Amino acid sequence: MTTGSTATDQPVSLAQAPKHQARNSAAFWTATGRARGHEVIRCRGFVAVDGDERAGLRILVQEPDLDPDELAGLTELVRRAAGAVNVEDPFSSTDLSHLGMRTWQMPVMLRLPGPVAEPALDVTRVRRPDDLQTAERLVIEGFELDTFEPHRPGELFPTSLIEQPGVDVFIASVDGVAAGAGVSVVADGVGSHYWISTSSAFRSRGVGRAVMLGALAHLADLPATLTASKLGRPLYESLGYTVAAPSTWWAAPRPTASS
Repeated sequence: MTTGSTATDQPVSLAQAPKHQARNSAAFWTATGRARGHEVIRCRGFVAVDGDERAGLRILVQEPDLDPDELAGLTELVRRAAGAVNVEDPFSSTDLSHLGMRTWQMPVMLRLPGPVAEPALDVTRVRRPDDLQTAERLVIEGFELDTFEPHRPGELFPTSLIEQPGVDVFIASVDGVAAGAGVSVVADGVGSHYWISTSSAFRSRGVGRAVMLGALAHLADLPATLTASKLGRPLYESLGYTVAAPSTWWAAPRPTASS
């Protein structure tokens, strides 16, 4: 899996969007796992980043047809996970109901290359460790990542994350105050976005839109995918994203001491 900003040779279709989102998610979480020093496990059907009790286990399904050995390997990883578990299946084809996890669906969306408007707020690309810590705090707050509280600087976003090829972190500011953040990743000539978040003190002030526009500015010549929450979908549609297919997510909380 390669990272970088080189455009794909052929246009990306809606039918291909789940595959590209699968590859991009794997690139992002692999980069994050390596920056944290966590184990990255690869096979044909999935990529797993096996973290500690606070970071948890993240599994990215890469193919729509996991074979029995791959499914058994995935099952074993989930059952022995030290922390919370999240499994992302952009193909919605792998049945994990035997693991008793919570499940829901969110759409994979696709934006074709095209012009990007200027954000109405100041958006900067993170270059310094202290700015990365600011983005980290914004994401922890915006996504209510309780497992990362109390805050340990560099745990969610290690300093070396912004040195990973194809990974960029952005901050949007309102009157000089950091108000929102997000991450963009380019892999195999396709962009995607993660952790688009807004501080509770700046909700409904266009911060999420500004973060997205700032991140899209360097992806204007590339197709871009993402997985949208219910709240985020209207914003992404207004930015030119189209629903491609449902992505199925599975999750289990961090095991308790008695489990």
